[in-house]
Amino acid sequence: MTTNPEETGFRYDAALAEEIEKSWQRTWEESGTFHTPNPTGDLGELDSQDGQSTYGPPSDLSERESLYIMDMFPYPSGVGLHVGHPLGYLGTDVYGRYQRMRGLNVMHALSYDAFGLPADLYAVQTGQHPRITTDANIANMTEQLRRLGLAHDVRRRFATTDDEFVKWTQWIFLQIFNSWYDPEATTPDGEAKGAARPIETLIDQFASGARSTPDGRAWSDLSPAEREDVLQDFRLAYVSESPVNWCPGLGTVLANEEVTADGLSERGNFPVFTRRLRQWNMRITAYADRLIDDLDALDWPHAIHAAQVNWIGRSKGALLRLPIVADDVSDIEVYTTRPDTLFGATYLVLSPEHPQVASLTASTWDESTPESWRGAQATPAEAIAAYQRAAAAKTDADRQQSREKTGIFTGSYALNPATGDEVPIFVADYVLMGYGTGAIMAVPAEDARDWDFAKTFGLPYIRTVQPPAGHDEDAPFTGTGVMINSANAEIDINGLQIDGAKARVTDWLAGKGLATESTQYRLRDWLFSRQRYWGEPFPIVYDENGTPIALPDEMLPVQLPEVDDFAPRTYAPDDADSRPEPALSRNQDWTSVELDLGEGLKTYHRETNTMPNWAGSSWYQLRYADPHNAERLVDPVNEKYWLGPRASKPRGGADLYVGGQEHAVLHLLYARFWHKILFDLGHISSSEPFHRLVNQGYIQAYAYTDSRGVYVPAAEVEERTESNGELTFWHNGEQVNREYGKIGKSLKNSVMPDEMYDAFGADTFRVYEMSMGPLEQDRPWDTRAVVGAQRFLQRVWRLFVDETTGESVIAGGETDAESLKVLHQVIEGVREDMDHLRFNTAISKLIVLTNHATKQGGATREVLEPLTIMLGPFAPHLAEELWSRLGHESTLTYASFPEADPNHLVAETVTCVVQVKGKVRARLEVAPDISAEELEQLALESPNAVKALGGAGVRKVIVRAPKLVNIVPDA
Repeated sequence: MTTNPEETGFRYDAALAEEIEKSWQRTWEESGTFHTPNPTGDLGELDSQDGQSTYGPPSDLSERESLYIMDMFPYPSGVGLHVGHPLGYLGTDVYGRYQRMRGLNVMHALSYDAFGLPADLYAVQTGQHPRITTDANIANMTEQLRRLGLAHDVRRRFATTDDEFVKWTQWIFLQIFNSWYDPEATTPDGEAKGAARPIETLIDQFASGARSTPDGRAWSDLSPAEREDVLQDFRLAYVSESPVNWCPGLGTVLANEEVTADGLSERGNFPVFTRRLRQWNMRITAYADRLIDDLDALDWPHAIHAAQVNWIGRSKGALLRLPIVADDVSDIEVYTTRPDTLFGATYLVLSPEHPQVASLTASTWDESTPESWRGAQATPAEAIAAYQRAAAAKTDADRQQSREKTGIFTGSYALNPATGDEVPIFVADYVLMGYGTGAIMAVPAEDARDWDFAKTFGLPYIRTVQPPAGHDEDAPFTGTGVMINSANAEIDINGLQIDGAKARVTDWLAGKGLATESTQYRLRDWLFSRQRYWGEPFPIVYDENGTPIALPDEMLPVQLPEVDDFAPRTYAPDDADSRPEPALSRNQDWTSVELDLGEGLKTYHRETNTMPNWAGSSWYQLRYADPHNAERLVDPVNEKYWLGPRASKPRGGADLYVGGQEHAVLHLLYARFWHKILFDLGHISSSEPFHRLVNQGYIQAYAYTDSRGVYVPAAEVEERTESNGELTFWHNGEQVNREYGKIGKSLKNSVMPDEMYDAFGADTFRVYEMSMGPLEQDRPWDTRAVVGAQRFLQRVWRLFVDETTGESVIAGGETDAESLKVLHQVIEGVREDMDHLRFNTAISKLIVLTNHATKQGGATREVLEPLTIMLGPFAPHLAEELWSRLGHESTLTYASFPEADPNHLVAETVTCVVQVKGKVRARLEVAPDISAEELEQLALESPNAVKALGGAGVRKVIVRAPKLVNIVPDA
């Protein structure tokens, strides 16, 4: 089928492009062109109408090798897409279309990450239910994406808010809740030690006596509530009272990753405070080693690999037990990665939250205590209490990044076992309870933060690593060197390098019972509770003792109830003492429920927090593989076909995952964690969710600010050229400043794809975005430059169609040798570029071929058919139209991608370099198949070689035909 030229005219402009594009989109949808079959289940066979249409997928598609392509799915924003959003979607679409032409069964779909704070906030502001807002936004975004002509299998589309999706999200939570991490277990593939196991296996250990309870009582002697208290210390999803990031202005708790470096909420910029609250957590720390070690098997950008490693923060060191100079406390445990510097430890620091702070706090100040150590309080207890309150108002990021060092002396001292000195113990907020033991030995001479603290409080320093000559004595030395000032009657490590010194000191202390080798992590357990309405409810109820109880599978999904007010209770942004009150807690008819959970009908109370918006994106890679399965999370056959491990992806997962680098830690780490648990429990065959990761760049554009620094709409800015030639920019009569930044709503410089569709057509927009630069790099947006992509497509069109009559202009006869040479060089180059996602250079090569054909006055079918196929991934609507005009009655989608003919790739000549005494003296253009004898003769006769020899004889000639001749003259 073709578009009727009498209705559209014959010039390829925006109007004709729109007609062509909408026509082919209808054909694809009606024919199920992009329907991708599964090995089994409801998508196991192509729909009947798919097989009846020549524009449907081939009947043998399910027998082909699979390729699973994923995009980081979008949040359905109210403003829809701007031109920066489709960049990654277009990249994956181009690659997927290319791989279909290479003969693969490509699964590619796009869904919506539909729970989230924006819809919640909009509901609070307007009273409109978040589902109404979300569904309307999804409909708008779906239509915007449809106009792009993306080759998605729409049957696999879903939203995380769909009841069926919520059901399986809650089911996965229960799998995690009903599991524990057994460090002695082996993973199903036998690759690692330490894996999730059903909680029943742990209960069996307690019941049989193989594992003792914490207080030594028999398991049978514990009440159900006591048993659950024990299990909570092992479950991979657990409730605990722990330090959290409390944001009164939002009325919710935030994960560390949702707090900015300035101590503000990522959404809304509200102050965030540290509070101890009872919340749900995920024990992601149990998987720290596997999350680091398995990265090596993934094809991920180095920056993302490094970001995950740094976030997990694995370090190897020692736990040191330092004696306390007091009668009632024996020692304090500190973690250090540098036990070799013990001789330089001149004080200790505890986190304000450390459990030993109270016992180490003296009752009164000693007269010798400096005023700067006392915090302007009458007693140590008063000073430390005030300091703890101040520290609670700061985030971890605030505490770690501040150069101003504060602290309070506890009044107690520890004994440095290396020097025998009594060293003071401080409480200071630059030490975090969440890392190590929450206590450090401070070595000012070798640590910048310790140095700043020591300078502030007048504490001494001892250098234990030799600095280089010229090092500033009034600064710490944090580099490497030999040990100095590090000897006593029992041990001498002076002159040793750091690694050797570490081992010696650790062994020496271990012999005294004062040290143990240890590995620590910066990673904290994942805070999993949110005090919002618009999120997945927890499938948990509490009994009269407050014991959490999992709901049975048949009660899923737990759905959100209707409420009169969607807002959690919010407070003044600086009200650090406030407590969470979620919206769900105000619906008593929902929170209090009568259920029979095996003990007869009883009253239970539902969990009133909801899951974070990361929950759905932590497993959605599995849903695409089996989107309608109501009985299982995913059929094992389908999961293995799409995500199962193979030689090209030893850990399995999606073959290609494309999205922004802003998700380097959050989403990617959480998804890997959930995937590994499901793998350990035998639900899936893959141990990683995403094998290859590509981060697309940002599209940037000019933005404009007024005299207040406030952004003004870029579309309303007027550009003027002053008399001196300088460009100035004006908005409503006021001169504004121009800057460059990421395109988006906040900078008021958005350009909507709808504008591009109307002005140029979707294919032109596609070609422009893919030609702007490498997929991974940022690129500047310039609407005026889009016309270049349009002109390219117009030149392609004119190779097929007479713009005046609409008649075919495809040339007949034989293709000339020069055109065949250009064609096959382009084919070879485009294949290479497409394999490596170099879409911009592939388009450049297609332009070369098009320009050549245009200069020749036209092209034959032998040139135009491969040109059309190669154009297909970039401009699929136009390519389908041209394919049909070539007489084909089936879709271009599954046409075989052309292969270069080596006979047309042979160069007519190659350049041979002639060297005399190792220096280049001549260059000869010779035939590629020239013989060594003939090449030697040409080289010796070349004027420049004769001149360089200067009459000297030739001792030796080395020939590497056809590219090198090296002449060695007589001495």
